[in-house]
Amino acid sequence: MELLQSEHMYLYWWMLAVCLLLLEFLAIGTIGSFFLWPAIAATLMGLIVRSYTVEPQYQILILSTVSVLSVVLWRAYLRRSPLKSDQPFLNLRGSELVGQIYPVTDAIVDGLGRIDVADGSWRVEGPDCPVGTRVRVIDSGTARLQVELLDEESSFIGKMIGPATKRKKFSAAVRHEARKESDY
Repeated sequence: MELLQSEHMYLYWWMLAVCLLLLEFLAIGTIGSFFLWPAIAATLMGLIVRSYTVEPQYQILILSTVSVLSVVLWRAYLRRSPLKSDQPFLNLRGSELVGQIYPVTDAIVDGLGRIDVADGSWRVEGPDCPVGTRVRVIDSGTARLQVELLDEESSFIGKMIGPATKRKKFSAAVRHEARKESDY
């Protein structure tokens, strides 16, 4: 009890604040600013104890009250107005692909296939389809992307084969007309 009543008690509170800040730095991203607010409360407690004489039991009561109150108020504030990031998909890489359209690079067989995205390749789950079929990413909640087929007319194969088939028909019609003329 003598320790809590010394004239340099404020130094103990400030050391506690430094230790809590170190814990905050070590736990960054896991607990979410939990140790920051008790560290601020310990710093304020050090300032109060340096200026005024406060009984030890009241020091602990003030510290715990300010700590709990500040954590609760900060969490409530974050719920009302969440922090905005300039890179919202930083740790959610698959989420930025939702809504995008890609051709299938490995046929989807028994619900599993593969698409190429930029410089990588993603496993996909969706309806069975051949290589080249265009699919839209609809979800990225697991290690695989969930995809859906697009209309047949917007199919990658349909777009590649369609003009070639039309050219063949046109060429065949031209050859047929040329044969007709040569018969005369």
